[in-house]
Amino acid sequence: MKLLRYGNAGEEKPGLLDSAGVIRDLSAHIADIDGLALDDKTLRQLATLDTSSLPVVDAPVRLGACVNRVGKFICIGLNYADHAAESGMAVPDEPVVFMKATSAITGPNDVVIKPRNSTKLDWEVELGVVIGKAASYVALEEAESHIAGYCVINDISERAFQLERGGQWDKGKGCDTFGPIGPWLVTRDDIADPLNLDLWLKVNDKTFQQSSTRQMVFGPAFLVHYLSQFMSLQPGDIISTGTPPGVGLGQKPPLYLEAGDVMSLGIDGLGVQQQTVMAWSATP
Repeated sequence: MKLLRYGNAGEEKPGLLDSAGVIRDLSAHIADIDGLALDDKTLRQLATLDTSSLPVVDAPVRLGACVNRVGKFICIGLNYADHAAESGMAVPDEPVVFMKATSAITGPNDVVIKPRNSTKLDWEVELGVVIGKAASYVALEEAESHIAGYCVINDISERAFQLERGGQWDKGKGCDTFGPIGPWLVTRDDIADPLNLDLWLKVNDKTFQQSSTRQMVFGPAFLVHYLSQFMSLQPGDIISTGTPPGVGLGQKPPLYLEAGDVMSLGIDGLGVQQQTVMAWSATP
């Protein structure tokens, strides 16, 4: 299934994308696409619905983040060996873990705001893993069963804030609008192999990132297993699994986003996002 949330910001309703690409409303069956709706039992019930009987949502309509009320937004750094190389960093022996503020989460096609004093705004297409069942000290062979599904994430980053302002990476990762998620949450039964998905990103129609999740150092199931050794993972939590090479920081010379630039990005089977960069303003 391709689950989604649609409507104005803060007023989204649950829906799904049917086989014909039509959005159908799920409000009569679940309150929202969040941790309460992502357990295996609920997903199985939704999968048995006759989608043709569900109300059609008239297009065009805004898509919100495909998961609501995210408790933790966990990110993995340097998870593609060639991206580590372009960043001038060693491939890690264990996953590099940092957090992205949940207040950064936006819809897949909402604007990205260039923060005040930003000079090095960058892009990162990433595979997102959405937790469906609580996980604590999970064995590797059981880890996949704790995944509800997968989605596209653009891990927007401000490199000067991240790398030149001291401390952890979080400063450059958690600004408002730095976490576009969606367009859909695709349930794990619809993704045959999450380690065999092509992913790409363009800026102003020029391709900068073109790779496959086959190049990951640590795969989704291992990441669920690994992270559960340090913190419990709760339904609705999201893991952003790292980006392949081709980010702005890695260009020669480096290239960063400016107001008016347009990013488009996608992953096989998981949909496409598009965001326009806007300058920060003191007024809403």
